[in-house]
Amino acid sequence: MALARHMHGGTWQRKSVPNRSKVTVPMRYTVPSRVDWVDIAKGICIILVVLMHSTLGVEKAVGADGWLHGLVAFARPFRIPAFFLIAGLFLARRIDQPWRAYADSKVLHFAYFYVLWLVIQCLVKCGLEAERWDLVPLHMLEGLVQPYGTLWFIYMLPVFFVATRLLRDVPAPVVLVGAAMLQIAPIETGWLPVDEFADRFVFFYAGHALAPFIFRFAETVRSDHRPAAAALLVWAVINGIAVWAGVAGLPGVALALGAAGAAAVVAASVLLVPTIAAVPLRYCGAHSIVIYLAFVLPMAATRIALVTTGLVPDVGTMSLIVTVVAVTGPLMLERIVRGTRLDLLFVRPAWARLGDRRTLVAAE
Repeated sequence: MALARHMHGGTWQRKSVPNRSKVTVPMRYTVPSRVDWVDIAKGICIILVVLMHSTLGVEKAVGADGWLHGLVAFARPFRIPAFFLIAGLFLARRIDQPWRAYADSKVLHFAYFYVLWLVIQCLVKCGLEAERWDLVPLHMLEGLVQPYGTLWFIYMLPVFFVATRLLRDVPAPVVLVGAAMLQIAPIETGWLPVDEFADRFVFFYAGHALAPFIFRFAETVRSDHRPAAAALLVWAVINGIAVWAGVAGLPGVALALGAAGAAAVVAASVLLVPTIAAVPLRYCGAHSIVIYLAFVLPMAATRIALVTTGLVPDVGTMSLIVTVVAVTGPLMLERIVRGTRLDLLFVRPAWARLGDRRTLVAAE
C-alpha cells in the first residue's frame, strides 16, 4: 500500500495509516515505525551480501571470475556500512528503556538467533566436510569468542547496541569523531569483534545520531528526483573509479566511500519506492534477518550441485542462480515453518525472553 509522507513542524507523518505508532529519534523528530524506503534499503543490502558470498564462493570453487565479480567489487565499499547505518536508524525508540527491557530486545534477541544458527551451521559444516563430530562443541565454543562465518553481523549488533547505550550521555559529535578515528586507524588485532567494532561502529552510530538528517535527506530525494538521480550517477562513477584504482580500502577513503555509499543506498531506495522493483526488495528487507540467518545452507547446496554437475558452465550465471536460491530459500523456509513448532528458527520463543512475555512482545 502506498503511503503518503510529508514534513510538518518537524514531524514525519503517514497520512494513510492513522494508527501507525510513532518513534522518537534524536533532536525531537518523530518517524513512522515502518518506512517503505528503509525496508527497500535493507533489501538491497541483504541481497548484496548474499550476492557477494555466492559469487566469491562459486569463483573460488571453479577457479575463475564471472561477470558478477565487478558488481561485487563495486558494492564492497558501501555494502556493510549501509547495512549498519540502517540498523541504527530506529534505535532512539529503545535507547531510554530500562536496562532489562533493552537487554532483552537488543542483546538477548540477537544472541538467541546467533547461538541457534551457530549450532545449525556447525552441525551442517561438520556433516558436509566429514569432520569429527566430537569437534562440534569446540567449534561452538570458539564461535562464542570469534564470530562464526557469516553470522558475524548478528554477533556485532548487540555489541553496537550496548556501546551506544553506554555512550548516550556523551555528545554525539564527540562519539562520531572518535568512531571515525577508530575506522581510519589501522586496527588489525585478528580478533574480529575488536577489528569490526573499530571498522563499522561509526556507521551504526551515525544511523542513530544522524537519523533526523537522514530522514530529511530521504524526504528531499522524494520531493525532487532529478538532482538525486544525477548525484547517484556521479557517486557511482567516483565509487567505481576508486574500486578500479585499488584505493577504496585506504584509510580515510574507505570512510568517505562508506558514508557516501550509505547515502546513495538511501537515495536509491527512495527513488525505487514507486517502482515494481520495490515489491521484492521491500519484502526481502522486511525479512532480512531471515535471509541472513539461513542463506548459507541453500547457497552451499546449490553451489555444490552446479559445480559438480556442470549444468551451467558460465561462472557469472552460476553465481546468479546461487544468489537467487540463497535469497529465496530462507524466505520459503520461513513461510513453511510459520505457525509450527519450527518457527523458533526465526521467531524467538517465550522461554528465550526476559520478564513477562506479553510486556516484552508489546515493547518489541
